[in-house]
Parts: sequence; structure tokens; C-alpha cells
Amino acid sequence: MTGPSPIDEPRRDSAVRLPLRTTVVELLLSAAVAAVVSLFLQFAATRLSISEPSFAPEALAAVGSGLVLTVLFLLLALGHHRSPRWLRLFGTWVSLSAFSTLALAVPLQATRFYYGGSSVDNGFRMQYMTRMASTPGLADMNYADTPPYYPGGWFWLGGRFANLLGWEGWAAYKPYALTWVAVTTVVAFTLWSVVVRRRIALLAAIATALAGMLHGIEEPYAWPSAAWLAPVAVLAWHALRRRESPRWTLVCIGVYVGFASITYTLHFGFAVLMVLTMAVLIGAFRVHQGNRLWPTVRQLFLRLLPIGLVSLVIALVGWLPYLLATSFLLNNPRSAALHYLPEDGAFLPVPMMQGTAFGVLCLAGLVWLLVRCRRNEVAASMLTIVIAVYCWFVLSTLALVAKTTLLAFRLNVILDVTLAVAGVFGLLELIGYLRRKLDVRYALQISMVACALGLLGAITINQGAIGVALQDSVKAAYQDYYPTGDNAMGQRDPDQLGSWTDDEIRAVAELSGRAPEQNLLLSTDYKLMSFKPYWGFQQETPHYANPLGDYDERAAEIHRWTTAKTADELLGMLRDSKFRTPNVFILSNPDSPHSTVELPEGEEGKLVLQLKGDAFPQLPNVRDYDVYFDRAVFDSPAFVKRDVGPYTVIALR
Repeated sequence: MTGPSPIDEPRRDSAVRLPLRTTVVELLLSAAVAAVVSLFLQFAATRLSISEPSFAPEALAAVGSGLVLTVLFLLLALGHHRSPRWLRLFGTWVSLSAFSTLALAVPLQATRFYYGGSSVDNGFRMQYMTRMASTPGLADMNYADTPPYYPGGWFWLGGRFANLLGWEGWAAYKPYALTWVAVTTVVAFTLWSVVVRRRIALLAAIATALAGMLHGIEEPYAWPSAAWLAPVAVLAWHALRRRESPRWTLVCIGVYVGFASITYTLHFGFAVLMVLTMAVLIGAFRVHQGNRLWPTVRQLFLRLLPIGLVSLVIALVGWLPYLLATSFLLNNPRSAALHYLPEDGAFLPVPMMQGTAFGVLCLAGLVWLLVRCRRNEVAASMLTIVIAVYCWFVLSTLALVAKTTLLAFRLNVILDVTLAVAGVFGLLELIGYLRRKLDVRYALQISMVACALGLLGAITINQGAIGVALQDSVKAAYQDYYPTGDNAMGQRDPDQLGSWTDDEIRAVAELSGRAPEQNLLLSTDYKLMSFKPYWGFQQETPHYANPLGDYDERAAEIHRWTTAKTADELLGMLRDSKFRTPNVFILSNPDSPHSTVELPEGEEGKLVLQLKGDAFPQLPNVRDYDVYFDRAVFDSPAFVKRDVGPYTVIALR
């Protein structure tokens, strides 16, 4: 393609299109508008009260969000330059947040759970949210008196949101997550507006939202840093490459990198690698053109310095307690967090080869990046992201030699967003090229066809996300049990472990006589930790365990306790333990008619605790195994017991 691109504006010395004050004001106002609109629409969605199972919520979500898309495309096609600028912006913010919320909130209209329910990883997310709602400061989700290892910024703010509503953390997780998805979309629009024209930024935000619905929103705390990486990368390329660039852009890049550090560590590492890679590429190109090496290095270092300082200050807000506990990583225990290799992490991602509308969009994006990367700064910076993702996959595979990974599959969402937005840019250039090359009489028809096809493609991707990609997560949200012992469909099956949760919570409160946050549990039912801010003696899996929690040592300590033959012996072991010991035990009772636990030969009549061990690189990456307590060790006035369905709850007096 030749000629000027609608993405370029070559006559300007700086490609930054918004001044600092405008950028900051728009970021704050757009986030506030999105939050208000999202919460209002979520409240309206809950009033639908449609009984499940039903396709009615999906139908309403598809039509409602499709109508918003239609309005956005009509405004883009027909233009609205005569209306005041503030009105256009406000309408854009409302429309983008309405689109995200309608598409995602309506399918969940009759459940209090977010996508994925309380199953698998959502159990840990809800546990973290419940913890943050119970404490004003940062704390580990599970282990008492331990600084957090997993970034808590998103969850800490979620705790304040839950306190504002007066809800428990697990109950506030869904509205909080949906609100963040809406905020992420409008903030992406503002960030893209800094580096490209408004109309193009709006299309980029729509493409970002669609990509997130397919693969991003199920990790709502990771979605913002993934969605905003591409415009920040364009800004970083401009700031490093241009001889003159507004200094505030460097601070903004540092704010993004710091934000990633306190919300999702993997994206923080990737963002740092991306910025450094850009600096190396730009420096190598300048030296190749004849510039002197050390002046080039000095100039780029001075550009990187404010980015590093700003991000470091923000990162220390969340990481300083952990760094102090490990003497700034000098005695950092090894974490099992990277010990996971699913199928989509074993193979290089190729979203551009999918036979779907989204695959076509990604393919168009890859073509545009390759064709325009030499003359277009936007394409060059976005191609750097794509290359960096594939390099991360290669490094993650090589890390298997060291018996670990880099969780490369978590970057798939970044690749999807980058290629989807690049596809929008590429199709816009194609439309402009056709309008210039063909007879001017066909210009209007070309634009009309392009708008219609773009709208159909967006609706197709949107419906695919609602009707296919998110369906398993929706089912889990309706089928998983609340802490009340029933689920969103009103089911209460005594043979389902979740149906006993309310009885367990009541038994813990009555037997211990303590508030939830004052109880430390050794429990075979780990879901309890998602619903009440109990402290846990052991995390459910080593992969989500804080390295400072000494997961393996705690497992060995539990094994030692199982060797006790009398109550006095167990009590002595608990007193002598180097760990803060549990005051409540929740063990499986195989004698219960509701229990599915089968005791092996030689362990008859005992109580059971399920533990997990690291099985990497096998899939699943955990192995379940049971340990057994003699009932006699709890036959003492020091303990009080109650059978609750398939469990026995035991508390120290």
C-alpha cells in the first residue's frame, strides 16, 4: 500500500494527539462514567429474574449488545461532527460500557457468581477478594501473618468496593469484575485516542472488547493490563524513537508498568521486556544509521529512567512487605506458581488461522503489521508485541529444561488483542486504498459495504462469545453452590458437597465461638475459604500457595500429626509446632451416608484430610492424596465435635 495511512499523521513532529491535562481528565471521567453505567445496567439485569436453564438471557444479551454495536457503527459511518465534543465523548463512553456490560451481565442475571462460578481458579480469586474485604491492608489470601505474594492491588480495591456495598467479598466479586470490564473498554478508547484519531480509537476499543470476551474477561484482574498494553506500546515506541516527545508520556508508561506490577506479575514482566526490547531495537537502528554508540545509549537510558522510577515506586506499594520478608529476594523460597503447562501453552498460538470471523480479523492484522511495520510507528510497535509473545513462548518451552515454565499461554489474550486491533487498522487502510484507486462514484458504496461487513463481523464475534466461548463458565456460575447451601437454580442436593457449606460455616462459628477472621482452619473443604475470611493452615494447591507459607513443610507437619495415637500426643504436637496451628479441623467422615470417600485397607474408621502435591509437568499438575487421623486423637475435653453431612467439624475449646 502506498500513500498516507489513516493511522499516520506524518506532518506532526509528535504523534501524541492529546495533551496531559486532557488525557488525565478523560481517563478519570471515562472510568467514572463506565462504572456508573455498568452498575446501573447490572442492577437492571438482575431484575429480569429469568429461571435457568434458558437461552432467553443469551438472546437478550446478544440483541442488546448488538443494538449498541449498530448505533456505534452508524455514528462512525454517518458522522456527528456538529454535536459538541463533550457530548460525543460522553456518548462514546456510555455506549462502550453499555456494550460490555449488556453482553456479559445479562447471561449472569440470575446468579451471584461471576463467570466460572466458585470452581477451580475462581475459588482462589474469591478467597483473595473475601480476604481483602475483611482487612484494610494487604494480606495473604490464606496464610496468617504473611505478606502477600500474589499482587493484591485489584483485590484490595475490590475489598473497598465490597465494604462500600456492605457485602461479603465473594458476593461483591461479580459486580466488581463486570464493572472493571466496562472500565477497561472505555480506558482503552482513551489510551488509543492518545496515539490515533478518535474514530479509529473507537474501533480499536470495540475490537479490544470483543477479543476480551473471547479470552480475557475470565481473569478480570489481568484483563486491564492486557487490554491496555497495545496503546501503551505505541506510546512507548513514540517516546523512545522521537527526538522530541512530551515527557509526561514517559511517566504514563511508567504508571502502566507499575499498575501491571500490582495487579498481574506476568504482564509486568512482559511489559518490562517489551519496553527494553523496543529500546534495544531503536538503539541498534540508530547505530546502524551512523549514530555514535554511547550518546545513543545515554539518550535511551534517560528516556527509560523515568519509566523505571515511576513503575518502581508503584510496584513497591504492593511488593515491599514481601521484599522485606525475603531480604529483597536474597532468601526467596521457590514458588510452584509457574509449574503449569496446559495444551494451549504447549503449542504456539495461531489465532490468525482460525476459520472464524475473529480469525479473519487477526489474519488481516498480521498482514498489515508485516506490510506497514517499516513506515508506520503504530505497526512497528504492535509487531514488536507479537514477536515478543512468540519469543516468550520459546523461552517458556526452553524453561522446561529447568523444570518450570513462563506461563506463556497467559499471553494469548495479549496476542489476540494486538492482532484484532491491527486487523481493524489494516482493513481501514484497505478501504482507504480502494476509495482512492477506484472511481470516485463508488466511494460511498465502498464505505457502506465496509461498514455493513464490519458490523456483521462484530456481531458474529460477539454472539460467538456469548453463545459458545463463555457457555461452560455460565453453567458453572449457575450450578455451583452458594455458601447458603443452594445454587442459583434453587437446587440443594445433599449428595453435593456444596449443599453442606452453610451447615459447616454455622458449626465453625458455634463450636469455636470466634469471628471467621479469628479462626485458622485445617480443612478438606477448601471452598469454605472463598466464602468466609478464615485463615488456612494449608493452601489448597502448591501453585497458589505463598512461598513464605512453606507449603511442603506444612504438608510434612500435617503428616506428623496423623501419626498421633492419643489426644495428648496430638495436643503436644500442636503446641510444639513451629507454625501457628489450626483451632478448627474439618475432615471428611467416611461413615456418613453422604460421603463418597472410600478408605483403603488398614485405615478403617479414620477421618480423612485431602492434600495436594505438585505433579508438574503432568496434567493435571496436581496429585490428590489423603491422610488419615485416628478418631481417638480428638476424644478429649480439649476438643468439641459435630458431624455435618459428609464432614466432621472439630474445634479446640
